[in-house]
Amino acid sequence: MRAFLAAVRFLTVLPLPAGGPDAARDLGRSARFFPAIGILAGLAMAGLDALLGTLVSPWPGSVLVVLAMAGISGGLHLDGLADTADGFLSSRPRERVLEIMRDSRIGSMGVLAIVGVLLLKTAALATVPAGRRWATLLLMPLAGRTALVLELNLLPYARPAGLGTTFQTYKTPWDALVAIGLLAGIGYATVGQRGLLAAAGTVLVTVLVSVWCRRRIGGFTGDTLGAACEISEAVPALIAGVP
Repeated sequence: MRAFLAAVRFLTVLPLPAGGPDAARDLGRSARFFPAIGILAGLAMAGLDALLGTLVSPWPGSVLVVLAMAGISGGLHLDGLADTADGFLSSRPRERVLEIMRDSRIGSMGVLAIVGVLLLKTAALATVPAGRRWATLLLMPLAGRTALVLELNLLPYARPAGLGTTFQTYKTPWDALVAIGLLAGIGYATVGQRGLLAAAGTVLVTVLVSVWCRRRIGGFTGDTLGAACEISEAVPALIAGVP
């Protein structure tokens, strides 16, 4: 239970009390609960969308739901996406890339990455037929949290010290396999083969991001995890919107 609460504190803005003396260990073990947080977030987004559907048309509803999806984590993953874009697209050597990613200021590439991902999610979600919309919103946060667990297990931590070392200590491939299985199983149960395609697409996107991370900085950081999460969240909507 402590590891689950650590996952809630880490991935959401819910105001839970701080962890106890074993907070670091609880956080390190919390990755196995990331998919559960994704499912809960997806249910919340589906419920919000159902409410908005009685008030506004699909396009503005999609904008509001996508913003809520980003807001549920306090913009944590969008911040990681921006930092990753600023660093990776800077054409600098590894150590300089890591310095840029640590800088709290956002550059032009970071702005473009945030705007691009939010626009992509909104446009993709707006094209999803009404009958598949709730399932798509359920799968989007789950896909993002699956990407977090998968990248954690595909790469070593790129920095000599930091929060990532906590996850590095306790990570296990079984967590990644369970996350992928949940995404595929729930996807197939809700939208059939499109759900399986969404799971496969999430794995493919995460692997590609991980390969890029390996080549640019030798592993993952908190920022690259956020980038993988944000990009992967768009996959179910893109697949569900295909006629």
